[in-house]
Amino acid sequence: MQATMTPGICTRPTVSIPPSKSMAHRAIICAALAQGESLIHHVDYSDDILTTIDGMRKLGARIELDGSDVRVWGIPDFHQLKTDEIFCKESGSTLRFFIPIFSLTGQRVRFTGQNRLLKRPQTVYEQLFQAQGLVYSHTEERIEIEGALKPGEFTLRGDISSQFISGLLFALVCCSEDSRLHIEPPFESRSYVELTLQMLEDFGVHAYFEDELTLRIPGGQHYRACETTVESDYSQLGFYAALGCINHKIRCLGLRPDSRQGDRQILDIVRAMGGNVEVNEKEIIFRPAALKGSVIDMQNCPDLGPILMVLASFAQGETKMINAARLRYKESDRIEAMETELRKVGVQIHSTESEVWIEGPTPWQGGVTVSGHQDHRIVMALAIGATMAEGPITIEGAQAIAKSYPGFFADLRSLGIEIKEN
Repeated sequence: MQATMTPGICTRPTVSIPPSKSMAHRAIICAALAQGESLIHHVDYSDDILTTIDGMRKLGARIELDGSDVRVWGIPDFHQLKTDEIFCKESGSTLRFFIPIFSLTGQRVRFTGQNRLLKRPQTVYEQLFQAQGLVYSHTEERIEIEGALKPGEFTLRGDISSQFISGLLFALVCCSEDSRLHIEPPFESRSYVELTLQMLEDFGVHAYFEDELTLRIPGGQHYRACETTVESDYSQLGFYAALGCINHKIRCLGLRPDSRQGDRQILDIVRAMGGNVEVNEKEIIFRPAALKGSVIDMQNCPDLGPILMVLASFAQGETKMINAARLRYKESDRIEAMETELRKVGVQIHSTESEVWIEGPTPWQGGVTVSGHQDHRIVMALAIGATMAEGPITIEGAQAIAKSYPGFFADLRSLGIEIKEN
């Protein structure tokens, strides 16, 4: 699908921010592992979330969808597996959360995916499984496991992905004995681990930090069914934060002011760049301001990378992004992808393996066709910048938004932005 963005100012400046994909994954998994009936409110059915729902059904959970509510009847034990193949599409969270959980069935399970999913780093699990004498094989077509993960002492690098840590947390609380996770510094994206711990607590199981780099997971626990509401997503807020700063005042509704989401850092980043941000109990408001270049540490908010590169292109002077290497291992190499596309519209940008420099401000050239690189966040970031271009910009592969935010273009239209899809 192509989406052609016509530059223009937002005329209806209020938007409700969609639910957090990260928290929805966690809630659905916890509910599926809990005996009894759980009710999850405020769920958006992106491709990634539907993939997690499908996978937990194959583990044996019964799941019904009713509007934005998800009702889940959890598994009584790990002997309900419906099939030995789990298709994870291109959801890294789904795959990395599922591998330890599905290992508890003790059966041979094959995980498949599409696009770059099985090319993304998975060596953490490979090493852990092999150390316990369990089957783990990884090709470009599939990952196969067999044998139940055993509790104990685990050491993981902290600079690859917090999803491995969360996956182990989901599974190890179900084991009969205690476990510890030792995390080698630097510990990146710790906030996502905090979100997992928060959701575990909601479902009646407990794990905690003994110190800054050690997680203790008591064994012999049982998830308890509950009713919960998925909070709105600060990752998606990032796109409207940028839109409000460069285009027109935007009022963003539905966000939890005390959220543990790491991408809540968008508020501090925008302020550091001179942005106009107002936060109150009901809404967050962004207004246009004279932005200035800044140094941005991406260690705990890698998903904000693409939209921050767009925002930086409208700021006066140089913006430097540091600790950004993990952007290269997402649905696309997000640094390379954004360099390629931003240069097409005239932006001065260059990078090393882990740092990015953007010089601004740059008037975006119109009459250009750019690629979304099969990456939802690349598409959405380019769409925001295109609202301020000198002429229409066409984004190829715009259907990638379905991965996390299928209603994105509809929400932009509700703000008065003209978009043609074909």
